[in-house]
Amino acid sequence: MISRAGFRRLGAVLAFAGALSACDRGRGPDESLAAFSAEEIFQRGEYELETSRRATSSLRYFKEIERLYPYTEWSRRALIMQAYAHHRAREYEESRAAAQRFLDTYPRDEDAPYAAYLLALSFYDQVDEVGRDQGVTFQALQHLRRLIEDYPDSDYTRSAILKFELAFDHLAAKEMEIGRFYLQRGNYNAAVNRFRVVVEDFQTSTHTPEALHRLVESYLRLGLRDEAQTAAAILGYNFEANPFYQDSFRLLTRQGLEPEARGESWLRTIYRQALRGDWV
Repeated sequence: MISRAGFRRLGAVLAFAGALSACDRGRGPDESLAAFSAEEIFQRGEYELETSRRATSSLRYFKEIERLYPYTEWSRRALIMQAYAHHRAREYEESRAAAQRFLDTYPRDEDAPYAAYLLALSFYDQVDEVGRDQGVTFQALQHLRRLIEDYPDSDYTRSAILKFELAFDHLAAKEMEIGRFYLQRGNYNAAVNRFRVVVEDFQTSTHTPEALHRLVESYLRLGLRDEAQTAAAILGYNFEANPFYQDSFRLLTRQGLEPEARGESWLRTIYRQALRGDWV
């Protein structure tokens, strides 16, 4: 049930809409809005945003507030609403531009964290399937990290951290996909390069156990036993209960080998870091 205050507000918005409609029949769109206060125009924009199927139908009102009432509290609020309306309409470049303009103009405003969040979302919501280019994912990570660091206590930080972790995992998945492609086609050196990226740069992702196992596979195919044993040793030390460790263990034992840190390759450095607790 709508409260009395709700009825009053709805009545005011409907009255404004009726007056605006009458004005529209006799005058141009910009001139018709000039007859109303910033608050009235803002309320109409909110009403359009809440009731219209097209979020962009509200943009006319928010943009006119900026034009008619610049440097006011309503102008500031209208700008953040533009960023939100564009994002709802999946107009990500426009949302990004409005959010960045808000941050440039009002860097210490209470809505600045939300503007930063919308800016990050304008990239994050465009993250494609794993098989496609990941440039947008890098941009999403950059802006999510900036939000987390600049506004650690904001209402949006927890969500930003979760999205950062998902985007981070997404990039690791891309490296794994390419590495598996090379591995299946017998290009073991190229496969090693991809799996190494996951182990070194994406060690906290969910793909690290498989990356280590695929390194064991690749190195055994290349005849590099020390590297294969060391990769398995890292896998066993950090993920002993993981099924990929069991797979690596079987591969080694078939050749009379066992998980053991050997040689002085890049993996031996990772193994030492794992022992010190500096890795994964």
